[in-house]
Amino acid sequence: MKIYGLKNCDTCRKALKALAGSELIDVRADGMPEGLLARAEAEFGAAILNTRSTTWRGLSDAERAGAPLDLIAAHPALMKRPLIEAEGVLYLGWGKDTQAALAG
Repeated sequence: MKIYGLKNCDTCRKALKALAGSELIDVRADGMPEGLLARAEAEFGAAILNTRSTTWRGLSDAERAGAPLDLIAAHPALMKRPLIEAEGVLYLGWGKDTQAALAG
């Protein structure tokens, strides 16, 4: 199981602790596999953007109007975290639904 996020993100650390044997991939330092972000956007739509982040608040209206994949490529911290890949299935965020599905 792979958790894509940021190593200093509290939510990503909670997911990593709860999901024994998982691996955290820091998207800022290590990037993401080709096509994974596009697959996540196809599945979750605009929800892949973290519009509550300080990075988002620092963007101009013109920047915010950009395509989600372009924004995340330019600012990895804008990706809603964590993005979890488990046995080919993607999960976004660490809400109760994701916790129930993965941590059981």
